[in-house]
Amino acid sequence: MSIAIVAAHIGETAVPAVFIFGDSTMDVGTNNFLPVSQEIKADFYYNGIDYPFSKPTGRFSNGYNTADRIVKLLGYKKSPPSFFALLNDSPTFKRNLLEGVNFASGGSGILNTTGLVYINLFATVLSNITELCGPAAAATLLSKSLFIVSSGSNDILEQQRSRAPLSPDFLDNLQSTYADHLRRLYNLGARKFAIITIPPIGCCPVERSYNGSECLQGANEFARQFYNATETLLQQLSSQLSAMNYSIGNSFGLTLDIMGNPLAFGFKEIRKACCGDATTMCNQTASLCQNRDEYLFWDRFHPTQKTAELAALTFFGGSHRFMKPVNFSTLAAINIV
Repeated sequence: MSIAIVAAHIGETAVPAVFIFGDSTMDVGTNNFLPVSQEIKADFYYNGIDYPFSKPTGRFSNGYNTADRIVKLLGYKKSPPSFFALLNDSPTFKRNLLEGVNFASGGSGILNTTGLVYINLFATVLSNITELCGPAAAATLLSKSLFIVSSGSNDILEQQRSRAPLSPDFLDNLQSTYADHLRRLYNLGARKFAIITIPPIGCCPVERSYNGSECLQGANEFARQFYNATETLLQQLSSQLSAMNYSIGNSFGLTLDIMGNPLAFGFKEIRKACCGDATTMCNQTASLCQNRDEYLFWDRFHPTQKTAELAALTFFGGSHRFMKPVNFSTLAAINIV
């Protein structure tokens, strides 16, 4: 492919490609290709019941997830596929990389090496793009692309499972490792970072089940601290890395707003899972609610398609209340020369 063709592709939009990193809330099928337990796969019904043709795709949702909705708001017809899905289509692998890749994976976190694994996979993608169009065009493509990162919830859950404290030292370790990951992406060419922080994870159905259906406030307080620490971290990184631009989405504050006044957002059930319950996974034998758009949670961990759409709209076009210093649409429009 000639540099001229790549340049034309870059000129079509302010964001020529989208690269997505994170956990199951952003996974579009990565775990379909991994030998993980059934509990962190979603390639079976009822998952995908509201996706086109009621197809289970590996998304932990009744339909589209937050990654899908954000990318569509950017003007794309569909979200970029999983890295492994692209790899399986070897004849068009390199060319398809030019519109982005989804590296998000159910179970992925910051500390458990998975975050770094997927960044290293991105490094192989960069090598292929560079081979395809040359170093200069590759650098231009990446500098104008959007890098969406949503991670940290699984680190909290794993810390809880190990009965270790959600301590200041744990938060410092998370932030230090997170900073290393973001610097590595920057050194590989990323310039526009769209960061989504941890929601009030103590209010998801499985966490509520440990506390008589009420939110686990310890987990929520840690999620709030994580947001504040991440905001400070991004301010520091952007002062150190001269070409770095970022937007941070306050998933914690947004979700608390929804739970505080659910009817205003169209929700009637904010505690229970639509598919399955607080202790059993969503599958074709689970109980299933009929009014899925009225539920905040699809299963014991994940949001419904309706919740994901609301989050995406907020991250993309929301005000300073939930988006700092700018929202994703403003970040996307920044001209990187």
